[in-house]
Amino acid sequence: METFESLVRSEFAPKNTYLNTASNGLLPARTVAALHEAARLRAEGRPLGSLHADVEKARAAFARLAGVPAGRVAAGASVAAHTGVIAASLPAGAEVLTAEDDFTSVLNPFHVRGDLKVRAVPLERIADSVRPGTALVAVSAAQSADGRVADLPALREAARRHGARTYVDFSQTAGWLPVEAAAHDFAATVSYKWLLGPHGAAFLVVPEDFGGLTPVLAGWVAGQEPWRSCYGPVTELADSARRFDLSPALFTFAGLRRSLELIEELGVDTVRAHDLALADRFRAGLAALGHEPLPAPGSAIVSVPGLGHRQPGLSDAGIEVSDRAGNLRASFHLYNTPADVDRLLDVLSG
Repeated sequence: METFESLVRSEFAPKNTYLNTASNGLLPARTVAALHEAARLRAEGRPLGSLHADVEKARAAFARLAGVPAGRVAAGASVAAHTGVIAASLPAGAEVLTAEDDFTSVLNPFHVRGDLKVRAVPLERIADSVRPGTALVAVSAAQSADGRVADLPALREAARRHGARTYVDFSQTAGWLPVEAAAHDFAATVSYKWLLGPHGAAFLVVPEDFGGLTPVLAGWVAGQEPWRSCYGPVTELADSARRFDLSPALFTFAGLRRSLELIEELGVDTVRAHDLALADRFRAGLAALGHEPLPAPGSAIVSVPGLGHRQPGLSDAGIEVSDRAGNLRASFHLYNTPADVDRLLDVLSG
């Protein structure tokens, strides 16, 4: 039986010290192999039915990770598109509560409507800021810029008291933190960060009754019988969340299916313990160097004020991190080791 470490080492062989999963996750070897096979199918003119089957297998795998039936999961291309569908469903004048400086994809579609009341408050106050008349609370489970994790149980309770709906973007947590999508009205995530997939795929979780959403982006794949919905208006939409699907990037889903299989094999709880141990090791090392990261307890993302300017030099040294608003952002995932953390600290101390 393979151990966590042996399984990870069989899938990943980074050529540098990669501490930037909050931007892009590394692709497992099995995913790269699936992408090559998908390209060969196209190059050789063979049938692509297996790639369409991969979309459904990826949907089912994500549904298991999210704790919902696959029929509640729509497959798309970006969180922004999913947010746009939700924004389009709101009546004019509806209030949307958001967190200040949250990631644009979970915010901007509400702003461009032009006729919604979008209110932003500090993340720490978002649960306390739900009020009568709030129609929707939209927030990232963890902030991209600094890793702060939202108090989702408090937010759910506040929303329930005031009759508001909740929409959570799990892009910065899905893969290392349980998603628990069933606890929210709507949930979304991209696949290319902590879920270790290629770019071009995203998931949206909707209620079983679809939550009043209109499939404004529906094309032929949204039909109950997609291959009979290719011409003219779609006469019968899918009776599941697939009515919100976008035409799938087949290569992406072929690879993503394998990435999700790996996450399931390792177990999210095991990945979380691994990631947080590394993040805590980095925080302790920073303290020894006299640096104080932004407070983000329980997060795999660590952001350090004033060190963003070190990012180019770190990249030259073979250490990949991010510069976000002048802060150095390091993010730790299953392929990272204590040696990776120590190497970053060593270079920062030099």
